[in-house]
Amino acid sequence: MAWDFATDPDFQAKLDWIADFCKREVEPLGYVFPHAVRVPIPKVRELVRELQDQIKAQGLWALFLDEELGGPGFGQLKLALVNEIIGRYPAAPQLFGAAAPDTGNMEMLAAYGTEEQKERWLKPLLNQEMFSAYSMTEPQGGSDPNLFKTHAVRDGEEWVINGEKWFTSAGRVADILFVMCTNGMFVVPRNTPGVEIQPEPRNHNHIVYRDVCVPLDHLLGPEDGAKVLAQRRLGGGRIHHAMRTIAQCKLAFDMMCERALSRESHGKIIAEHQMVQEKIADSYAAIKMLRLLVLEAAWKIDNTSTQEARTEIATVKYTMAKVLREVSFNALHILGSLGTTDLTPIQEMYASAPTMGIADGVDEVHKATVARRVLADYRPHEGYWPTEYIPAKREAAWQAYEPRFQADPELRAAAEGYRDYLKQRA
Repeated sequence: MAWDFATDPDFQAKLDWIADFCKREVEPLGYVFPHAVRVPIPKVRELVRELQDQIKAQGLWALFLDEELGGPGFGQLKLALVNEIIGRYPAAPQLFGAAAPDTGNMEMLAAYGTEEQKERWLKPLLNQEMFSAYSMTEPQGGSDPNLFKTHAVRDGEEWVINGEKWFTSAGRVADILFVMCTNGMFVVPRNTPGVEIQPEPRNHNHIVYRDVCVPLDHLLGPEDGAKVLAQRRLGGGRIHHAMRTIAQCKLAFDMMCERALSRESHGKIIAEHQMVQEKIADSYAAIKMLRLLVLEAAWKIDNTSTQEARTEIATVKYTMAKVLREVSFNALHILGSLGTTDLTPIQEMYASAPTMGIADGVDEVHKATVARRVLADYRPHEGYWPTEYIPAKREAAWQAYEPRFQADPELRAAAEGYRDYLKQRA
């Protein structure tokens, strides 16, 4: 099996362009016009389009879509390397047309939508003429679809949807909602009568669907196919989140190293204190290990399937939250009081770390998934003792050597003598 950590030179050139473009254009844009893609001011829209035209000219637009779905077909591994760069800049994912939840929703539309549905919703989403939200989790069941209650009933030429959804990210500002029901995935315009967005929480919304009527052609994919569609959007999304998390970790790491070399304490720079060195070393190792874990998961998706890589994806999901907590905590402590303020990204990064362990499924569920799938490859041992029980292994080894001993008495004598010698030393 080939094992190569090198990046194709042509694609590395694209990565270099992305890194330079983000530093030169995206970072300043994010400070002057936060959330620029959604700002309705004509001059800002014009500026955003100019930057996005440069991205499109590089063939980097809609980069999350496979080639057969209308995208560049980078695959998860290359996409992971891109997200490792753009994840450092809050404005970058939307500027590159690669921000959640739109990306996952577009993947579902591209894979399962009819031509009419693609024309009506996919094209405007790709062109950022509209935005979407993913309405999946529920108050009583969290992210477990087996506990969902939101249901659609067919009534003539319409579907009538009733239920509640909790933590619908950006639902308040979305044009369309992808609503996961017990019997299918439905596209619901936000302004449809009966869609009741509750006052709180503000960003991740609580939505009540009360006798919401949508035409029959608003069912996406097959009836009763919601779980299949959900897995389609969530698997790759977790890899994207993970690489953007690594980008955040590397940003925190850069800040802690810079600060460690800049501040003095007790007559020397704090980088010379062993406790600071420990934080830097631990953070470096944690980031490196997570990065390799994510890239292996992305490679496996590309070479097998999302389904085959479920163990790796679940492992990535709960590990990234843990590493982000550890690295941002270390950075906060090295920055000291400054790290506790909103004058650097560290405070927000550390505060958001627990959310990473809840969004897209809580860590505990993913850990249970990993354990269950790993244990499926093992079998219980026979009798009282484990397979690696040394007395049994030793006895089996002597039995395996018996034919050699019979053919060579001197070898037997040497083995017995050596055994007696070891017993005396014990």
